[in-house]
Formats: sequence, structure tokens, C-alpha cells
Amino acid sequence: MLPFAVLAEPTRRRILDLLRERPRLVGEIGAELGLSQPGTSKHLRVLREAGLVEVQPEAQRRRYALRAEPLAELDAWLAPYRRFWDRRIDALERELDRMPDPDPDPDPDSDPDPAEETS
Repeated sequence: MLPFAVLAEPTRRRILDLLRERPRLVGEIGAELGLSQPGTSKHLRVLREAGLVEVQPEAQRRRYALRAEPLAELDAWLAPYRRFWDRRIDALERELDRMPDPDPDPDPDSDPDPAEETS
């Protein structure tokens, strides 16, 4: 499965977010995300097959770690598109800078103008 398809699933992105901090056991990942062990294992298998994580067996347990290399490749592929959006965002910023600032709301704590008071 291609990294884009793998990362389209929000739970898999959340798993990668956890693994970005440090390697974790399957049960720890499942507990953190509120997933069953079989559900967690299914997502981890897909991530492993895509090369985004690696497994480190420890006796009966499995510790998963992030593999950053495929993400760097994905980032390199996205670079030209990022420049496209950067130009658009810069143009929006320039347009917003040309717009007049809205009048600030009068300070509700300030003293009223005595000329406007009526007795």
C-alpha cells in the first residue's frame, strides 16, 4: 500500500504521532488511542508493510518504532506542491495587508463623553 493511502486513515496518523515521541509497545498504543489489541495490530501491520514503522520483538511483546526515511521521501515529493500553496498564502497575506483595519470597538470602561449626557 502506498504511503498516501496508509496515511489517509486518521488512526494510523495518530499512531505515527505517538511513535514520533518514542518507540511503544502494541498494548501501550492501543490503550493510548482506545483501540482493541487486534485493531491496533491491524493498523500497525499496514504501517509496517508500508515501511513507516519497524517492529522490535521483546520476548512475547512487540515494540514499534517510527521509520522516518519514508516520510522524508514523502516530504520531498510534496515540496513542489508546498511552494504552490506558499505562493497562494503569501498573496492572501498581501491582500489582507492592503485592506483597512476595522475600527476598534469603543472601550466600554471609558468615561462617556459629558456632552452626550442628558440630565
